[in-house]
Amino acid sequence: MKIRIANGRVVDPAHQSDRVQDVYIADGKIAALGAAPDGFVAERTLDAAGLIVAPGLIDLAARLREPGFEYRATLESELEAAMAGGVTSVAIPPDTDPALDEPGLVEMLCYRAKKLNRAHIYPIGALTIGLKGERLSEMDELVEAGCFAFSQANEPMVDTTVLMRAMQYAATFGFRVWLQPIAPFLSRGGFAHDGEVASRLGLPGIPVAAETVAIFTYLQLAKVTGAKLHITRLSSAEGLALIEEARSRGLEVTCDVSINHLHLCDRDIGYFDTHCHLVPPLRAQSDRDALSAALADGRIDALCSDHTPVDDDHKLKPFSESEPGATGLELLLPLTLKWAEDKKLPLTTALARVTSDAARLAGITRAGHLAPGARADVCVFDPTARFTVSREGLKSQGKNTPFLGEELPGVVRYTLVEGQLMYER
Repeated sequence: MKIRIANGRVVDPAHQSDRVQDVYIADGKIAALGAAPDGFVAERTLDAAGLIVAPGLIDLAARLREPGFEYRATLESELEAAMAGGVTSVAIPPDTDPALDEPGLVEMLCYRAKKLNRAHIYPIGALTIGLKGERLSEMDELVEAGCFAFSQANEPMVDTTVLMRAMQYAATFGFRVWLQPIAPFLSRGGFAHDGEVASRLGLPGIPVAAETVAIFTYLQLAKVTGAKLHITRLSSAEGLALIEEARSRGLEVTCDVSINHLHLCDRDIGYFDTHCHLVPPLRAQSDRDALSAALADGRIDALCSDHTPVDDDHKLKPFSESEPGATGLELLLPLTLKWAEDKKLPLTTALARVTSDAARLAGITRAGHLAPGARADVCVFDPTARFTVSREGLKSQGKNTPFLGEELPGVVRYTLVEGQLMYER
């Protein structure tokens, strides 16, 4: 279908472009910006006056809960949530059941997503069989099946010899290694940041050292092996400092932060709010502020939702018995805009962290920008409209979010994937 998006403010962070102009779409690609191509006749025109026209968002961490956890969410429900949130590309961690350690599982997941014809999915393969940290997965076969990187998700690596061999193998073939920094023994038995709030509530704490020890190990192994290392979901200022120091010594390492740790700290746990039971735990306010500043100036490369739908039965428990995780696909854009408002950042800078910068980390060249010839993945939203987060308003099957009741800016009006209008409000 040929579509004209008319009168919108087109913001394309990849090209530092921010101007009012029309966007022309044909054959699933951006055909032109500004003036219509010769002979172009739109089959449909979307009036975007007063709206922002941006690349579709790219979420670097969203659990869609298939296979194995369909009672918490389904591929259908979560991809619908992605469309409602303007998210057109989703990276999926490997902690499904079974884990994404077999090419057949990855192919099945990709096939299911393609049949649903919603957001593009980018599976992250399991670094080790079953995420047990004992035997390496068949990385080359998993890449052929559709994986773009390898991870242990939230499962820490106990045997660093196995981790070094995995990183050596990945480095040999240029595969990306994405690691969540968790030191297994330092984090064992903990449920909240080891600080004043955890002490007051009587919750076993997880020290910042559980992150920094793991980061230091990963950085040393990346230096030895030459692996392409990405640190996922950073939570502390001290962890960030280690990454900055490694970069100053010439090590190429990237990192991201979740929307939860960008906006919240351990004080938000209040009186045992299980929506704030997360991995990694919410840290001190000083950590939150340091991460926010680093994301703003580019020391942290990208922002993700860390979307983790959890059913009510597993959240309506005592804090230490509840399941960690928060839903976030539909809130990635509004919380990015809220962060931009709070930090007084240009819209191009804020959107870059969830579009072009995220695309660079995932190696996605066809999306994350709006240049002619690019894949027509587009998010059109109203930056001035505000809404209140409610269970009823979320399309995700998971209603578990610390932001329930919060008023947030930014309402998605249209989401297009490869030139097809997939969501309209």
